[in-house]
Amino acid sequence: MAPTAESHDERRWLILAVLGIAQLMVVLDATIVNVALPSAQKALAFSDENRQWIITAYALSFGSLLLLGGRVGDVFGRKRVFIAGLAGFAGASAIGGAAESFEVLVAARALQGVFGALLAPAALSLLTTTFTDPAERGKAFGIFGAIAGSGAAVGLLLGGVLTEYLSWRWVMNVNLAFAVPAIAGASVLLRHQASAARPRIDVPGTLTSTAGLFAIVDGVSEAQRSAWGEPLTIALLASGVVLLAMFAALERRVAHPLLPLRVVLDRDRGGSYLAVGVSGAGMFGVFLFLTFFLQRNLGYTPIKTGLAFLPMTLAIMAAATTATTALLPRTGPKPLVTLGMLLSAGGMILLTGIGADAGYAADILPGLVLAGAGMGLVLAPAIASATYGIRPDDAGVGSAMVNTAQQIGGSIGTALLSTIVTSAITGRLAGVAPSPQALEAAQIHGYTTAFWWSAAILAVGAVVSGLLLRPGVQKLGPAAVPLMAH
Repeated sequence: MAPTAESHDERRWLILAVLGIAQLMVVLDATIVNVALPSAQKALAFSDENRQWIITAYALSFGSLLLLGGRVGDVFGRKRVFIAGLAGFAGASAIGGAAESFEVLVAARALQGVFGALLAPAALSLLTTTFTDPAERGKAFGIFGAIAGSGAAVGLLLGGVLTEYLSWRWVMNVNLAFAVPAIAGASVLLRHQASAARPRIDVPGTLTSTAGLFAIVDGVSEAQRSAWGEPLTIALLASGVVLLAMFAALERRVAHPLLPLRVVLDRDRGGSYLAVGVSGAGMFGVFLFLTFFLQRNLGYTPIKTGLAFLPMTLAIMAAATTATTALLPRTGPKPLVTLGMLLSAGGMILLTGIGADAGYAADILPGLVLAGAGMGLVLAPAIASATYGIRPDDAGVGSAMVNTAQQIGGSIGTALLSTIVTSAITGRLAGVAPSPQALEAAQIHGYTTAFWWSAAILAVGAVVSGLLLRPGVQKLGPAAVPLMAH
């Protein structure tokens, strides 16, 4: 039975709550494991070299399968795919929580990524097709954007609490507390909406895009493990670029493309995807390096580290909701995204002032709040703009592109900044007599160098976003009327 407008109106905010729970689970899983890695490594006795695979396994499967996951939702119905993604993610998390070996834990993380690639695009496309009133859409996307932007910081705090007071296994098992109520809510609130047309899955496009994205993510991960100039890194990145070029060429010819090029060639939508990717590249490293600084150099506990990021989370939420409810309907995305990039760059510059005697209130808090406010101004309007006016049958794959941009951007940024930090530390220690003070000074030099680079990335993102995004408030085209049902 198709949902009526009345039943839709009655349950749309409850639907937002369910989608928000699912989105938070997927986003925080990118960082929640980081805090628990030392404990997991000790329990399962795996090497430092293998530790990276706990992170990489999730990133590889999630990042490479997102486009396919988005199209699967378009073809088979987003309610079914959303619930299947939730159930699979919960099952994979339970396997990881019970893992007694490194291999099982890595397999569970990879499986989480597979089901996350089904879940994340379905959640955003359901949001896109549920909220069609411009005022309410702004509020809904503000909340969703705040969750997307703050999930990494929430993951650090939650990971610290669970690891310190329970066990590293709970960073996996906690996903059941998100997935089970979300499955129950989705089963009751969402209505299955069969696709009007059931096009075939674009097999050549699926193979080339999945292999290309896999090669890109694996290439930047390999660069993080070894170096950018290593033959394997170069081969992976080059093959990824070639495969994605083949994918783009194929999509121009097939009858039912996996990613219709109209989705990404629209200036506002393409600019929004780029903004999400650049913000991921500029900001993901901050969580990593500032976490190192707080714990290694200032002696913070995992919980205290997580709490240190809380003001940033609150700034993201406040800016995201204000941007989409009060500002976006009046200004359009261009000034908000551009200003947000510049504010975040300013926050990074403030963080370059940290030192061995840094105080939280004076040296860390201002940069975190400014960067968080900037991220809220970028992410919520960019996500709303990236899905605004998209054709109903493209909503899944268009939503998948948002997640793909964030995942690829974050992976490239983290790998690039990690390499820069390592080079800066090595360079500072060259010719210096070894001592704890020299090592600490070199580490801090590495972190501040990364923050300068992050500021540069975000500043370039501001310029590019300003050039690509159209001025003014977005208008729907005649072929892009949103779908009320889901």
